[in-house]
Amino acid sequence: MTDTRGSLNKFISLLLLALPLASAWSVRGRNLRRHEFDREIRDLHNIDMHLATRAGNTTTYPAKTFWLSAITHRGVPAFNSNSTKYKVFRNVKDYGAKGDGTTDDTVAINNAIADGGRCGKGCDSSTLTPALVYFPAGTYLVSKPVVAMYYSQLVGDPLNMPTIKGAPSFQGIAIIDSDPYEADGSNWYTNQNNFFRSVRNLCIDTTAMPLSAGTGIHWQVAQATSLINLRFEMSQAEGNSHQGIFMDNGSGGFMSDLVFNGGKFGAFFGNQQFMTRNLKFNNCGTAIYMNWNWAWTFKSVTICKCKIGLDITANGPAEQAVSSVILLDSSIEDTPIGVATARSNSSGFASGGTLVLDNVQLTNVGKAVANPTTNATILAGGSRTIDMWGQGKDHSKSNTGGITVQGNINRAFPKPTPLLTNGQKIVFERSRPQYEDLGVSHFVSVKDKGAKGDGITDDTATIQSILDDCAGKVIFFDHGAYVISKTVNVPMNTRIVGEMWPLILANGDAFKDVNNPIPVFKVGKEGDTGVVEISELVFETKGPQPGAILVEWNSRDPAGQQGVNGLWDVHFRPSQCAKKPDQNNTADPKCFGAFMHLHIKKTASLYLENIWAWTSDHNLDGPDFGQISIYNGRGMLTEATEGPVWFYSTAAEHNVVYQYQLQKTKNIFMALIQTETPYWESNPMVTAPFPVNSAFNDPTYSGCTAKTCKSWALRIVDSTDILIYSAGLYSFFENYAQDCVKTQTCQDSIVSIEGKNRLSLLNLNTVGSKSMIDIDGKPSITAAGHENPFVRTLMRFDSVYA
Repeated sequence: MTDTRGSLNKFISLLLLALPLASAWSVRGRNLRRHEFDREIRDLHNIDMHLATRAGNTTTYPAKTFWLSAITHRGVPAFNSNSTKYKVFRNVKDYGAKGDGTTDDTVAINNAIADGGRCGKGCDSSTLTPALVYFPAGTYLVSKPVVAMYYSQLVGDPLNMPTIKGAPSFQGIAIIDSDPYEADGSNWYTNQNNFFRSVRNLCIDTTAMPLSAGTGIHWQVAQATSLINLRFEMSQAEGNSHQGIFMDNGSGGFMSDLVFNGGKFGAFFGNQQFMTRNLKFNNCGTAIYMNWNWAWTFKSVTICKCKIGLDITANGPAEQAVSSVILLDSSIEDTPIGVATARSNSSGFASGGTLVLDNVQLTNVGKAVANPTTNATILAGGSRTIDMWGQGKDHSKSNTGGITVQGNINRAFPKPTPLLTNGQKIVFERSRPQYEDLGVSHFVSVKDKGAKGDGITDDTATIQSILDDCAGKVIFFDHGAYVISKTVNVPMNTRIVGEMWPLILANGDAFKDVNNPIPVFKVGKEGDTGVVEISELVFETKGPQPGAILVEWNSRDPAGQQGVNGLWDVHFRPSQCAKKPDQNNTADPKCFGAFMHLHIKKTASLYLENIWAWTSDHNLDGPDFGQISIYNGRGMLTEATEGPVWFYSTAAEHNVVYQYQLQKTKNIFMALIQTETPYWESNPMVTAPFPVNSAFNDPTYSGCTAKTCKSWALRIVDSTDILIYSAGLYSFFENYAQDCVKTQTCQDSIVSIEGKNRLSLLNLNTVGSKSMIDIDGKPSITAAGHENPFVRTLMRFDSVYA
């Protein structure tokens, strides 16, 4: 990812000094009342208790020990020069941590993380030294930051959630630090390239730290990152300066299932784009302070007894730093100001502070939306449900030319029932399964069954045999690199979970024919119904594989069930060649990646969460971390004729033909999609690397001769009931040069709507494209007139074919 906001890399002390003061409105105690609206959201997470039954077992066996701590760990980083001695899984107690609440465990925990010559200070990134750092139950006292190095996961026991507690003498930016600052203000890792990390199943406790300073997590991250199932305990004393999450920069990203109790700020957020789901804030001064963004989607947020729910006033109306926010399926209770905004007639940007509220329940809220500076009530509070309200540039079916609005808005069409939870008003969601209810006997290790995962041996037959013979078990891919030479057929009732993103490497003659592509992993056959869950894998190519579809998905949920076909934390990363911007380039066959990342076929339904289809723009494993050119055909193609398909926090970047294509599909929900145009375009042109394949309804790019004719970020063709809740679609380069960003002229068009469609797109944010939306081949909405500090933003676009 490329961050063109150089001013964002601020000295940390200056940024902390800029934090706004909390209001004087005081709350004490904790309100735990559960309204029906809240309960609908919470009940979604009980779905995992029935996984074993749905996967073919007739009985569930509640586990007493988390399987991850009990399974034999055979994971090896295949390309590490010391792989036989390197430990992927490490238990902090094996490094001397006590977890007794009194012993200072800082050194022991950091030793557990750093063991093995890992990627720390002076190393911008590396995939060669992964670490899964496990915390058994206990209270781990720390006096300095726990430094979460690159390619790390910090994972606690979800059955007995451990606590990491800051000591009264704590010194440092946060209890957990994902990107340490040096004295000169520089970071260990480039924030917008700070990929591949996760923190799960922990309580972060700042209550013993001084009232003047206490932060749970410094989370300055990019794609393929997550915070999941965390609780933040902070001071509830008046005037405290605690905060659960401090995020200053980055290009993310995903979070879910977080609870924040107390603090001046529950979460202090600033990032290019992010999707967060199921966050609960109790007794915070400000639940969410948004310091800056381009695009952010909040879903299923519960705010109770805070002074301000969501604050998007940063920099005031003249220089609004917050470009766009969506708050969906959420509730605010006993809070004087639900949303604080600076947008007014004096706003310096036409689209500054764009905001959409959708299905937000209020209970005893003073002002739903207010301007704290002027004390103006923009939207009255009370106890009621806001169906849909927005501020920004509206291009609905009744406002085809676009108007500036600040008020209630009418839907172009009802939300499609198949996308909702059991037909309720809430869009369905489901957290990544951790299988904590299953004992270790329910898991099968692929290495234990004979797979090598050494990056050399062909593991195709072994993996196929394991999938065929182990129905009803959870297939555990130990960390490694598994070479696949022909299609692996994934049968119904299969659950797969990886250890620290093991690699599935496509390599073989079967994947060479660009005119006859075939899948590497084929999930089900056309018309299959059943349960298939895959989490934490990375699909890559070993050299050019231009006929490889990395994943093809056919199966769908059985009648009466939702979200049992799913991909969580699964990523795609094809191979590489060095960039050559100073010569006229043809599409070098040695630099091909794959034909396509993900193909969701006609009979499929699928739930996707935290998915990154990244054709690499730079080298992650040094020595220079330089930019690279790869010609990867397509990102994600969706053809599901009935769906439903849910995209939560997905990104597709640097693919040749398109990043996302929705083709004659139905019942699609997208919550924060993000794209980037290939940096090397137009050298060669978009039409050069891959022939048009009509079987996949490729765009033809007819008449495409100008350098500014580049790949589609999003193409929608003859599709029905499409809901898109925020998109960040970026074109930063012309042949690796960035001058075009200043004039928004890197490419002509970035979104194509073709044929007969019924869709609603909220908070579209673009960079570098002259046209924001084309309809049937003609520019319809230009970027001019939709200014934000960096992106161009429209609040709503509807296309409803009568």
